[in-house]
Amino acid sequence: MLKPVTHIPAPLESNGESTLILPTIPVPPNADLGLRYMIEINLEQLAERWRVSPGQKVQLHEYPSDWAGDTNDSKARRKEFANQVLTQDVTELAEVQDRLYASASWSILIIFQAMDAAGKDSTIKHVMSGVNPQGCQVFSFKQPSAEELSHHFLWRYSRATPERGRIGIFNRSYYEEVLVVRVHPELIESRRIPDVSIDRKFWADRYADINAFEHHLSRNGTRILKFFLNLSRDEQRKRFLKRLVDPRKHWKFSQADLKERELWDDYKHAFEEAIEATSTKHAPWYIIPADHKWVTRALVARIITHTLNSLDLRYPDVDEIHQATIARAITQLENEGKMGRNKKHRG
Repeated sequence: MLKPVTHIPAPLESNGESTLILPTIPVPPNADLGLRYMIEINLEQLAERWRVSPGQKVQLHEYPSDWAGDTNDSKARRKEFANQVLTQDVTELAEVQDRLYASASWSILIIFQAMDAAGKDSTIKHVMSGVNPQGCQVFSFKQPSAEELSHHFLWRYSRATPERGRIGIFNRSYYEEVLVVRVHPELIESRRIPDVSIDRKFWADRYADINAFEHHLSRNGTRILKFFLNLSRDEQRKRFLKRLVDPRKHWKFSQADLKERELWDDYKHAFEEAIEATSTKHAPWYIIPADHKWVTRALVARIITHTLNSLDLRYPDVDEIHQATIARAITQLENEGKMGRNKKHRG
């Protein structure tokens, strides 16, 4: 089992049994606008429930991976409402992205980390389905190349951070360097770091490097959101089986998936420690239930949309000279239209 680097205790809101108290959101089928507004407020509060506060001790078992809302309501109605929320947020995200791109001041970095088969790809596909591809970049980082191994561990990721006005998505990220590499410390040898000792200080230093990197990005106008899709071991087993019995999904399966699955507890501790050490005010972690994909997508979409709206993005103002230029252009184009219609009538 992995040895912890450090723990900073912070009380979780609990019911005395080390489980989070989560609000329930019963959704009447024909809710009026006032009730819908109250539901929206509850959704914002609910999204914040999955946010890890700075210094908060992280125990993944306190975040139910199978959470799916108020079980007193039928699953069909809960799922229908979640899909409605997703559709609404996808539409709103497309609109706010247009303002983000036009203002060219902020950039957004969204990081997804998870165990295998947690649904990172499908979450990105569904949540970002309405955005303009010109303003969004997705990077899926694989094993580092020889060139990348010749630089510090943040180098290849820093080159892919989004420019102002754009959304950047990291499907896996530099956190692999304190997750996979933590579970497989022999990988450090390929980095050729001089005089390195793989001890607690080594990992604490890596967390410090990540925090400094993210703080630098934040100070320079990049808003960072980090999502850990919290999948249960049994749900992963079911999804692996689903891949194996469907020939169309055989390409997704690797024998290495089962080998890594045997290290579940090591990965769990690595995630807990990394999230605990690197969830900050400017770059928060959200631990999202991932056993139900419709829940995952609705929560992620709501958090991203809410975050972008909080930036108060606006279209750039234009000065009087530019407004006059626009007025002349309108007049010119309207006159061209009149001339064209007159020629048509004469003909």
